[in-house]
Amino acid sequence: MPFISKDWRSPGEEWVKTQEGWEKKKVLECTAQRYPAITNYNNTDDSPQKSWSSEGEESEKSTSDAVTRIPPHCHITIKCTREIAGFNGLSEAVRRLDFSSAVRDVRRFNYICALLELLVGGQRLTHLPGAAQKLLLSMLEQLADQVATSKQNLNALRALVMSVSSARESEKRSCWGRPLGSRALWGHHDHAIARINRIANSIRIQEPGPEVVPKLHDLPEECIREILLRISDHRDLDAASSAWTVMASVCTEQRIWRELVSFHFSQQQTDAALAKQKEQDEAADEKEIDYKKLFHQLRKMYGLREDAQFAETLSLCRHCKCLFWRSLGHPCIADQCPEYRERLKEAGGPLPPHPVPPAAFLKFFSL
Repeated sequence: MPFISKDWRSPGEEWVKTQEGWEKKKVLECTAQRYPAITNYNNTDDSPQKSWSSEGEESEKSTSDAVTRIPPHCHITIKCTREIAGFNGLSEAVRRLDFSSAVRDVRRFNYICALLELLVGGQRLTHLPGAAQKLLLSMLEQLADQVATSKQNLNALRALVMSVSSARESEKRSCWGRPLGSRALWGHHDHAIARINRIANSIRIQEPGPEVVPKLHDLPEECIREILLRISDHRDLDAASSAWTVMASVCTEQRIWRELVSFHFSQQQTDAALAKQKEQDEAADEKEIDYKKLFHQLRKMYGLREDAQFAETLSLCRHCKCLFWRSLGHPCIADQCPEYRERLKEAGGPLPPHPVPPAAFLKFFSL
């Protein structure tokens, strides 16, 4: 008997033609809002939408109703064995998790930017499969449109555009080998990069007119302090201190850096750094702690919280091994199977989902 893995195309798969090519219908179930061809395809008389129940009876279902009930999620093969031969496709996961719609969500925007930065940097773009390259540039173009509309996160867009352009130019200058994909595909990529550059260069952020009051300079110092206390990146504090003298004076306060230390590091880590600091300087007193110096010392020792810059990250369900957005949820086996719920209660209850930062997300794929 031959060994059957995911390389063998199973019978009965339904394919749908979209603007980006032919895709499996089961992959596009969670992204039908982006692909109206699914609804048009299933509403034709020649191709009635039908599904088979466990008893063999034929039943019709509405795709639009199914999509509203199924949030974006993607099953991931954590470990490949002889019994389970799995391969996680990046393009399929990106479509199933609906990253294109996540670009327009302010909570998930920074996560998508960080993921694109990891994929674009280090010449990873030229080593990705052709479908993943096309999808990546499509996401970047949608991100550029979102930045042009909202006039926010312009620096993140420019950094991504510079990384894509430099990666493409370095590949053109290389002497050995060539990027994955045909010349026609890379010609399409060059046109997409040119469009993204035009969008980024056309963005102009204008200062509000005199009729818009109050402005930042009109706010009292107490409001400026409350704004700076909600910043989680020390680089933003340094940039704010160089922008305005009032912000510069507030950024020198110990309270700003003390709150930043308590946000990024635990009390145990802080106590260990203070003990080490006292060993180096016996005259150091607790009342004379320089929290800015302490913050940078802790940052070098432990690093910053990886999820500090993301309002929402992907999560991995420990029961069904499924990636999903925590705010949207996913169809979990713990909610659908009564027997599994009983076993979970006997074992101490369901386990919380595990957060998946962008770097950990890419480890699921062979890149």
